[in-house]
Amino acid sequence: MTQILIVGATSAMARGCAYAWAKQGQRLVLAGRDLTELERIASDIRLRFASNVQVAELDLDNVKHLSTRWSDIEAAHGDIDGVLMAAGWMPEDNDAMRRDTPALQVIARNFTGPVALLNAAADAFETRKNGFIVGISSVAGDRGRQSNYLYGAAKGGFSIYLAGLRNRLFASGVPVLTVKPGFVDTRMTWGLPGLFLVADPMQLGEQIVQAQAAGKSTVYLPSFWRLIMLIIQHVPEFVFKRLKL
Repeated sequence: MTQILIVGATSAMARGCAYAWAKQGQRLVLAGRDLTELERIASDIRLRFASNVQVAELDLDNVKHLSTRWSDIEAAHGDIDGVLMAAGWMPEDNDAMRRDTPALQVIARNFTGPVALLNAAADAFETRKNGFIVGISSVAGDRGRQSNYLYGAAKGGFSIYLAGLRNRLFASGVPVLTVKPGFVDTRMTWGLPGLFLVADPMQLGEQIVQAQAAGKSTVYLPSFWRLIMLIIQHVPEFVFKRLKL
């Protein structure tokens, strides 16, 4: 069985993926900043599925040391065969993103940090000619909206990064999946106005695992978001900038 590193493992979608992989008997390393919560989730998965689950402390804000941290995780837990990058962050107050510190954190936690760690993973997988990468982006990255353009910009950049990485690693037989969820019932979206068709994160986790196993390149979840975003992308700019989105 493979060993999968789940980054941002305290998120609801990541937990859904962890459950789905654990059912298959995969070994898991749950990574994030909150070791107490990671241990709680790991214990729950062990009890439910009798799975081999370990935890690792990982802070994506510490960008300069992420390549070393990848090596440390492999040294401590053994070779990693797949990575799910589920980390992400958006301030509860959208106005906060106009201030320097939250703005930089949005970019670091949704783009810079994930890219730094996945670069290290990609180098390892390319050398071994084995492994896979799943990155959770967002439909918010498909077009800039006035309400969350910094978060959207970071996710849009991450989607483009994953697309390039997919092309780079194709010759090595290492698939890269880009996941673009719409509105999901998580702590990040709790209480936000204007939400509709909000999806269950545990169900999305199952679908992400299925999409990875099927060798997909990009998936919108739920799937109807592909059509919604196609429509949004084709709204003329002179109309779009007048919409309160």
